[in-house]
Amino acid sequence: MDTKELNKIERDREEKLNKLKEAGFNYPNDFNKAEDIGDIVQAHGSLSKEDLEKAAIQVSTAGRVILKREMGKVVFMTIEDTSGSVQGYFSKNNFDDEIENIKTLDVGDIVGVSGQLFRTRTDELTIEAKHYQLLTKSLKPMPDKHKGLQDIETIYRQRYIDLMSNKDSRDIFIKRNAIIKSLRSDLEEQKFLEVETPMMHPIPGGANAKPFETHHNALDKKLYLRIAPELYLKRLLVGGYDRVYEINRNFRNEGISTVHNPEFTMLEFYEAYGSLEKTTNFVQKLVQNSVLAVNDSLEIEYENKPLNLNNNFRVASIKDLLKEKLKIKSLETEDEIMAEAKKHKLKIQKNWGWGKVLLEMFEEHVEKDLWDPIFVKDYPYEVSPLSRKKDDDPEYTDRIELFIAGREIANFFCELNDPLDQEERFDKQLLQKDLGDQEAMSFDDDYINALKYGMPPAVGVGIGIDRLVMLATNKTSIRDVVFFPTLK
Repeated sequence: MDTKELNKIERDREEKLNKLKEAGFNYPNDFNKAEDIGDIVQAHGSLSKEDLEKAAIQVSTAGRVILKREMGKVVFMTIEDTSGSVQGYFSKNNFDDEIENIKTLDVGDIVGVSGQLFRTRTDELTIEAKHYQLLTKSLKPMPDKHKGLQDIETIYRQRYIDLMSNKDSRDIFIKRNAIIKSLRSDLEEQKFLEVETPMMHPIPGGANAKPFETHHNALDKKLYLRIAPELYLKRLLVGGYDRVYEINRNFRNEGISTVHNPEFTMLEFYEAYGSLEKTTNFVQKLVQNSVLAVNDSLEIEYENKPLNLNNNFRVASIKDLLKEKLKIKSLETEDEIMAEAKKHKLKIQKNWGWGKVLLEMFEEHVEKDLWDPIFVKDYPYEVSPLSRKKDDDPEYTDRIELFIAGREIANFFCELNDPLDQEERFDKQLLQKDLGDQEAMSFDDDYINALKYGMPPAVGVGIGIDRLVMLATNKTSIRDVVFFPTLK
């Protein structure tokens, strides 16, 4: 639709609104919507024409006009709300001269309709309207019903247009809700307590990421938007709660991509006295149940490829996966790791130790090809500042990440509860920060103080809700599963 035609449509609709207001229209709020459209269809959609005639079922509902057809003295309109759509039938027999006003209604208008259910000659469930009320006048035209909304910029920048015109888009966010309900249900079943922790932090912590900064005027104090709730949730373990979780909004001042949005949703949960093996099984269950919440099977399709989440997920170490992918015989020593990195042309920065180099090699050569679900274990101590060291090899930590379809879905580890070790690691993070690493952690004195009172041994988990929704709904961009994504 060109600009000239669009402007004419908008002018015509404004003229209609002016006439309506002159006649007393004032965007009313007194219509009684007794039933959702989906409930009407579910309750009565299976009844035959004869059954409907005998039952004489009266309904009263409301929604947006998404289709309109005039046929002489009658008007057919399809009306839609969140739950579904139904046809309305308006005839001169019921409305007399008012039928002319009904003909002036536009696609996009929101109307209330009351009347009796029947079936048309084409067997379509329909409301024979006895009463109607214009509730909202739409001044802009909806996208073409058959072509839909095509412009990707408009879809993301003006999501409301996408949602009102595209049922598939609306369904994605209904499925997102179902996934979050599934996660909550599984956690509550295991007696985890849902909590809320601050979104503005005096010290950024809980993850390696560059924070957003803000300023509290009354306190004249710099604050940071939360990059992770981890350190606050672990303070609650110190306080005596054994199982806590938070479905939280995090903010990271980093790049934007199909899998990264500056604000995103995470599930984090912590269990005192939990084991890594038990947690691995529980994370698998959470993911599988989330997928089943919106799919009929754990054998799904993602990016036009089959993906089977049925069986127990594979477990392998970073080193073994690198050796497997790059045909490397040994990665046991620092010299071997550095030599392989140079051989495979990794651009090593001067402040990287061998642990960071090993992780970068993994991310560059292995991560994107991990299609089938896999738990990757044994992350180097250098890149795991909050993880407990392995008893049999303190250069590595009891940390695991879950990858599916080439993307990280979850990160979890045995928590470091030795305050002196944590102090030392924070100091090393400060050194990295001084060397130019903007994602290195800050030193959190109060968190160290909390640990000195004693935190029980624990396992903590972070699961990316947005990426989990992408996986379960076969979406390749995070923008498709976030209502209002951040755009350039």
